[in-house]
Amino acid sequence: MQETKPKWRILLEIFLISTRLGLTSFGGPVAHLGYFHEEYVRRRKWMDEKSYADLVALCQFLPGPASSQVGMGIGLMRGGLIGGVISFIGFTFPSVVVLILFALVLLQYGALDAGWIQGLKIVAVVVVAHAILGMAKNLTPDVKRKTIAMAAVVIVLIWQAVFSQVVVILGAAVVGYLLYRNQKIDDSAAGRSFPITRRVGAFCLLLFVGLLISLPILRELTSSTLVAMIDSFYRAGSLVFGGGHVVLPLLEREFVPTGWLTEEQFLAGYGAAQAVPGPLFTFASYIGAVMNGWLGGIIATVAIFTPAFLLVFGALPFWDQLRRNEKVKGALMGVNAAVVGILLAALYDPIFTSAITTSVDFSFAVLLFGMLVFWKLPPWVVVLTGAIGGSLLAIFI
Repeated sequence: MQETKPKWRILLEIFLISTRLGLTSFGGPVAHLGYFHEEYVRRRKWMDEKSYADLVALCQFLPGPASSQVGMGIGLMRGGLIGGVISFIGFTFPSVVVLILFALVLLQYGALDAGWIQGLKIVAVVVVAHAILGMAKNLTPDVKRKTIAMAAVVIVLIWQAVFSQVVVILGAAVVGYLLYRNQKIDDSAAGRSFPITRRVGAFCLLLFVGLLISLPILRELTSSTLVAMIDSFYRAGSLVFGGGHVVLPLLEREFVPTGWLTEEQFLAGYGAAQAVPGPLFTFASYIGAVMNGWLGGIIATVAIFTPAFLLVFGALPFWDQLRRNEKVKGALMGVNAAVVGILLAALYDPIFTSAITTSVDFSFAVLLFGMLVFWKLPPWVVVLTGAIGGSLLAIFI
């Protein structure tokens, strides 16, 4: 149990596991949630299915990189404030380093399009499918919640708007409240202490709003390139719903027309960001490095992820207390079912549609799924097999 371990061992464990995930989590935000579920819920049992789904639902509400925010939240609940920071560093550091190196050394090679990348896309299909099966078993056990999940799939796939997921979650909360408001619900996590007080949470939320308002003013007053860069990245991290795929075009509008980045440089980094593991928000590291070397890359990374920290650390204390309220638990049952549906929709588009294009791809996915689910092989073995298999398929087929 967590309580029997010294704090330094808990923090070291958080760092090592999150770093391994940062090195192997390919496939984008939804795939990351699958990797997190496999590692933290299934294998480590750091949190139960309901707590994980509640955290995912909260991060779907918040702007910014949802998968990174889930990772921060898991680290926070496991190891306090320092645990949240360490979890973020471990998961993000590998892709930050790689993308800064791309900016400084490998720009001349442009975008990457290799067989091993295709193999890793197929791995992402397998990991997400496995995670959804596990979550569906626990979070949609009856016909009512299965219906909510199916409705979420249909709405999200047909209505592909920025706020569609938020609207679906809100609607599912209302339906869940109406269906389950009088039902007694067992919540094994209800007695758990939380490592952040509401006072600290309120301070984080106020700081988030204060920076969002003050940075543009400071930018106009100083005419400083550094302040302008920090403001652009901070606003991108504060106002984007939908994850990394949405933030990339926003960053293009911020930096290419201003002349800070050429279209060719942007496209080269775009290809690299799609190829590396970890959060797509680390594309900011590449842009910062193009503008101002290693230091620019680090500043850009801190600026774009700071809103995510402030929002997660600010919202979780209130969310944790809210989810214990008997009147809210029924709504959360509907929300958790909707999360399953949203993940299933994302499994189809963009993960499945971009990775499975031939019968050979599907056959390879079936093999990898069997390795993970039936043979119980570690996820890193499946990832390595996917990379090697993708390279071989590109050569011989």
